[in-house]
Amino acid sequence: METLQDIGTVLGRIVTILPLLLVIALFMGRRAIGELPVFDFLIIITLGSVTGADIADPDIDHLPTAVAIAGIGVLQRITASWKIKNRSFGRLITFEPVIVIKDGKFLQKNLKSIRFTIDNVLQMLREKDVFDPGEVDMAVVEASGSLSVLKKEQKLTPAFEDLELRKASPSLSFPLIVEGTVYPSVLDHTGLSEQWLDDQLTVLNIHSTEEVFFASVNEKGELHVSRNTEVSIKDPGLFH
Repeated sequence: METLQDIGTVLGRIVTILPLLLVIALFMGRRAIGELPVFDFLIIITLGSVTGADIADPDIDHLPTAVAIAGIGVLQRITASWKIKNRSFGRLITFEPVIVIKDGKFLQKNLKSIRFTIDNVLQMLREKDVFDPGEVDMAVVEASGSLSVLKKEQKLTPAFEDLELRKASPSLSFPLIVEGTVYPSVLDHTGLSEQWLDDQLTVLNIHSTEEVFFASVNEKGELHVSRNTEVSIKDPGLFH
């Protein structure tokens, strides 16, 4: 009998707590759900922990849990207001934007500072329909972890129907050197040779692949190289 009572208690809590969570989520605003900055992520984790404990354990008082959920929602709204009014406070509880590509070149130190790999950034570029890092003027990892991309001026897409021009086919880029390691399969696929690669690196005054952090080659045979010594850039105007 006690087991049936506990089951009824759990079901009753589910029915009452989920509508409360919905109200609090709507009260917190879509930014907390969509972008999940650091503080909002912690808020979501805390809400989940409080709610899970309340539903799973019938011995926990239900009313204090409801009060805690409402209080967490109010705290999030107050914090969000402070972030708007005080930018210093906002920077304190979240990440700063970081430039990871400048003028088609990966910035190794900036990548390492945020613990992103080349593969992470390449995937995020593909999600932006950019398959060649050489087309990028600037790429920034935002506070939310998303990637913002500014293409080079000549790679921006104009209104071709207005200009009566034919749009050139996009060029697919392949990783050729990653942290000093050359991928011969990419050379074979593109019909290029190691001698060609050596010649291209020599023109750039690069005497060893160990000096290369990342290099890619597109289907047109154009090589784009990021050295290990690329200067880290942090634009003072890039704030959340």
